[in-house]
Amino acid sequence: MKSRTRRMSLLLGVILVVGVILAGAAAAQAKAGSFRIVRPVDAPGGCLEGANGDVKIRSLGPVDVMTVSVDNLPPNTKFDLFILQLPREPFGISWYAGDIETNANGQGKGRFIGRFNRETFAMAPDSGPAPVVHGDGPNPDASTNPVFAPIHTYHLGLFFDSPEDAQDGGCPGTVTPFNGEHRAGIKALSTRNFPDDRGPLREVAP
Repeated sequence: MKSRTRRMSLLLGVILVVGVILAGAAAAQAKAGSFRIVRPVDAPGGCLEGANGDVKIRSLGPVDVMTVSVDNLPPNTKFDLFILQLPREPFGISWYAGDIETNANGQGKGRFIGRFNRETFAMAPDSGPAPVVHGDGPNPDASTNPVFAPIHTYHLGLFFDSPEDAQDGGCPGTVTPFNGEHRAGIKALSTRNFPDDRGPLREVAP
């Protein structure tokens, strides 16, 4: 019994060390402006198997250029890229960066210009009226905004543009608000391979 407990302790110790090493390597890559985005850990079998992506960020001084390349996603399918506070539900503060569409081989690439480094944040110092452009559906626009202090958004998430596209790819048809009409599909890739409070953009110097 003691021998089994000792072996279990050693195994857990090895897993912890490997995890620390991998986390350190990921952080070092992000600091260089290059990192991976990965498939959700809870994706059911047959959904997004083998899907992955690479992100590269290049500073141009006043702005950054972020290139996102994805592979092994469903072919000829549109996806929506969001900058997130958290890489998994409940996601927190999130904002829409743009779209990526895959080709017949399930590959796609998007180039986005903005601020994608440790200074990336959103805030609402006051509350005021907001335009209601999409007032119907499961996720209608709010007519006012809540007040919140500056919140850094250091994670990335890529979502199916529609729940129907997700179902066609063998995934659940859950409706989420992550597209321009607020009727998107589930998350396909994200930076969940980084800690919640240390998303990869945090490592990129301004």
